[in-house]
Amino acid sequence: MKFYDFLRIIAVGIVWAVTGRIKYMNKDRIPTDDNYILVGPHRTWWDPVWYAIAAYPKPFIFMAKIELFKFKPLAWLIKSAGAFPVDRNNVGPSVIKTPVRELKSGNRSLIMFPSGSRHSDDLKSGTLVIAKMSGKAIVPAVYQGPVTFGQLFKRNNTTINFGEPIVIDRKDKLNKENITKYTVKIQAAFDQLDAEVNPNWRYIDPKREKK
Repeated sequence: MKFYDFLRIIAVGIVWAVTGRIKYMNKDRIPTDDNYILVGPHRTWWDPVWYAIAAYPKPFIFMAKIELFKFKPLAWLIKSAGAFPVDRNNVGPSVIKTPVRELKSGNRSLIMFPSGSRHSDDLKSGTLVIAKMSGKAIVPAVYQGPVTFGQLFKRNNTTINFGEPIVIDRKDKLNKENITKYTVKIQAAFDQLDAEVNPNWRYIDPKREKK
């Protein structure tokens, strides 16, 4: 058994014990014959784990802030789970090169949050650049469930919904017009997926709510 699979078993056990059963919708929309970029609105610090569990058996890589790699035991654990470091204050070319290389030549897909932060609603262009350079589809997904630690224990209140793949036309230059076109398309997919789960559900950022 690969260590990634072992980590998943542990994660599934913890998730079930804490939050109960997770409902998955439209998993048939996920590509099964190629790598892809799984994107979603970043609503909690744990949603990368939820997405990775939901899309199993496909293994994933994902970006994590470089500060998490300073503690060696944690660095070893998250690297084993597929994380690679990103310095948000000094973003280098590896942020693009690492996922593009894995998507094109490896067996792991990429989990990415286009907003880059749980406290931002603005979709950035990094996902589009990686999608175009790798030639892989973007698969939108949404998480509806607990957004604070205390809410996790209410059980059986989490849903992950997957959307139809979005393909970046290789002929499209990523100029301002096309970046807007595709970010609007991704946001529209998020809105549609949220409506499919529960049209009355609204994400409220706990950090903003405290202000």
